[in-house]
Parts: sequence; structure tokens; C-alpha cells
Amino acid sequence: MASNSKEKAKTWPYPRHPHFVSEMRSAAAEWFARHGHDTRTRTPYILAQHGDWPYNIIMPQVVDYIRRDRNQREAVKQGFPLHSYIHHGLSSQAMVFNLLGPLIVSGDLGLLDPVFSAQGVEWPKGALTACFEYEDRDVFNEDSGQPTSIDVAIQAGSAPFLFIEAKFTENGFGGCSVFASGDCDGRMPIHDLSTCYLHYIGRRYWELMCKHGLLEGPLAGNCTCILATYYQFYRELLFALELGGSFALLVDERNPAFQAEGADGGRRGLMPFLTSLLPASLQSRVTYVTIQQVVDAIERSGRHDEWIGEFRKKYGM
Repeated sequence: MASNSKEKAKTWPYPRHPHFVSEMRSAAAEWFARHGHDTRTRTPYILAQHGDWPYNIIMPQVVDYIRRDRNQREAVKQGFPLHSYIHHGLSSQAMVFNLLGPLIVSGDLGLLDPVFSAQGVEWPKGALTACFEYEDRDVFNEDSGQPTSIDVAIQAGSAPFLFIEAKFTENGFGGCSVFASGDCDGRMPIHDLSTCYLHYIGRRYWELMCKHGLLEGPLAGNCTCILATYYQFYRELLFALELGGSFALLVDERNPAFQAEGADGGRRGLMPFLTSLLPASLQSRVTYVTIQQVVDAIERSGRHDEWIGEFRKKYGM
């Protein structure tokens, strides 16, 4: 039986996530070695020290931008956290710094308009401003701890934001820590909100789920709490909706966790699945765009040849 199952596994029509991660680790290790950066002995795809994170960023101008932005926020006590693994070659935060950072620094984000518009999400029109790690404690009444933060926020004047969350090699969205810790049984609390710890302490997640109609679609009859497993997705989508904006996930097309097409023509992945659970009225407010689509658009512009080729090498494209 074991022998038969091993043979059967080889015919699975969808790509496997561990294979993708392995390839990306090799690409990162090779890039660090080629540039002469010190890395951990056992994990050469991770820089030796957290403080080495600038070596994980391709353009020095982007490093300078990040440092200036952090200093400005610290002066007014508004955090801009560099993730614990920003020195990791597979860090999604470093990846989005490398991909969108040069466009922000050069004021050339507008070249991405066709990419996002083609996916059905309205691109902000006019003079664009953008920032990394956008947060607003008031949205969910997050009066303590680390508030919800979205990787990139793009806006034109006072128009609604386009919020972009980046995923590189992750295998999913973060789940609810209360459920993970064993302090919740995972049942849908909407009929008895007193059973939800986060609601009890004042977080507005369920209030906004109702306000924006997320429970009026396929989730209406759900008996298990959708936030238990997909807490990050719904929290960030609600954040965008409450501020009148749209939400886009930026993903690597090779990562089968978020989207995958099988050899037999089948289609699966977290984004097709989670977007299918949304009411039709919200479908135009959420989408996903691939890193490869963005890279192709940048290359076609002909304005960023000094770094986009290096991006391809760093991320094994």
C-alpha cells in the first residue's frame, strides 16, 4: 500500500509548495554568495545578522528611503516595524521593498496602472503617494499591541487607497492566535458574540464583517469561524473596505498555496477559494496580481533596467 501511495503521489497534477520553497532558497543563497554577503552556515539563504538587512535590498536608494521613513515615524511615535526576518532571503517584506520600492522612490508607480486595472481593481488616478506598512488603530479599535498593518498603501489625493499585501513563499494567511492557543473552539460566533474573545475585548472584526456584508454570501451558513484559519485575509480586506479602498494580494505565480493550475486543467489555491466566498457586490474590491506581471510591466517600460534584471536573478525568475 505504501509503495502504491508513493507512486500515486508522483502523479498529483498540482505543483507542490515545498518544491517552490526549495528553489527559492537556492536562488537566495546563490545571490548572497555572488555579492559576497555573510550568511548563516546552515541556512545560506539567510544573512548572518538581523542588522544586515540592507544587504537584502537591491537598490541603496530604497534602503535610504526606508531608513528616513522609519526615523520620521519614530519621531512622532508611529511605528514602522521591520519584520523579524527582514534579513531572510525569502522575506516577503524585503521582496516588496525590492519590487515596489524603486518605483516609489522614482515616482513611477503609475506604470502599474494597466497591471492592476486588468485585474478589475480601480487604480488611483492622479498624482500618487505611497507608503509601506500602513496602519490605523481606529479601524478595528486596536488600542494595544501591534495593529493591523498592510504592506503598501497607494493613494491619489484624498481618493480611496489601494492596499497591497505581498506574499512570496508563505503557505497561507495567518490564523487567529486565540484559536491557535486553544482558547477558542472555532465555532462561528456571529449568533453569540460573547463567545469571541477578540469581540469581548473590543475589536470590531465581527461588527465590520456584518457592516460590509461579508456574511451575506456563501459564509452565511458557515458553522465554523472563518477567522480561525483565514484571520489575516479577512482582517486586511475589512481594513480596506472600511477605509473605502480596494485590496490586492501580490503573489508569486509559482507559489501553489495561493493559486495553482494542475496538469489536468484544474484550478485551485487560497485566492480563488477565498474570493469565491465573498458576496458578488465585493468582488470588484479585491483581487490578486502576480509578481511576474509587475516585473514584466516594469521591463516593458524600459525605465528601470539598472535593477529589474537583478531582481529576476535574486528571485530565481
